Amino acid sequence: MHYITAKTILSPKNGMNLYRGCTHGCIYCDSRSQCYRMDYPFEDVAVKQNALSLLEKALAGRRAPCMVGMGSMTDPYIPLEQELEHTHGALQLIYDYGFGATLITKSDLVLRDIDLLKKINDRTKCVVQMTLTTFDEELCRKLEPNVCTTARRFEALCHLRQEGIPTVVWLCPILPFLNDTPENISGILDYCIRAGVKGVVCFGMGLTLREGNREYFYRQLDSHFPGLKERYIRSYGDRYSLPSFRQQELMELFHQTCARHRILHSNRRIFEYLNTFEQKEPPAQLSLF
Repeated sequence: MHYITAKTILSPKNGMNLYRGCTHGCIYCDSRSQCYRMDYPFEDVAVKQNALSLLEKALAGRRAPCMVGMGSMTDPYIPLEQELEHTHGALQLIYDYGFGATLITKSDLVLRDIDLLKKINDRTKCVVQMTLTTFDEELCRKLEPNVCTTARRFEALCHLRQEGIPTVVWLCPILPFLNDTPENISGILDYCIRAGVKGVVCFGMGLTLREGNREYFYRQLDSHFPGLKERYIRSYGDRYSLPSFRQQELMELFHQTCARHRILHSNRRIFEYLNTFEQKEPPAQLSLF
């Protein structure tokens, strides 16, 4: 871990990342890609030490509240968050200024902030997005080694539902020759049904590889699945997009299952929902004293 000073915190689309880098160890992580220009090891997480002051200034200067997103590049609930509580502080500011919130995570640490998430959702809207990739627990521990497994994330989704907090699942990436099976997709979707998720985001059955994350991914394949790297190279060469050879079959299963259980499965409609601010009750007037 090291500290950096950020110049800005909110993107033009009102997204933010309080940290850069991650220690979850997911073998496929695109955020490792060299195009993001991290000039330090990915696991040496950069903490934006002035993030909360920048966020407060940005929120105070907005003419109208909106949805604020977290986690597009770095999970807001990496293990460091347990100690630093920057995500908790950001959620508190979002609540204080009457904004809505949505975040993407793989961690059950999100439940630590459930009371604050409920307060935001009671006033405006708060949506927790959870990434699920692998139903098989043993395989999940290899693909996503330093974060809670899918079964625990399912439990977290159920807890969030019980507290009235809407949830969305990201079904990605699906790795060719590893978890691109009907059994895996059906297992994850069964979790989604039982957890009462509002929608499932899916950009197709496959993954993307580019310079930086490709090399790391292949090293992990050599470590955990000897011989599989060579199969990837034979099948895909150095392509950026690596669709599963079972793409059509699995996408039909995905769409049919979601439609049958009235789960949103149009990415466009889900993102419209995530980006739409809803005012349920006005925020309390902030005091200067």
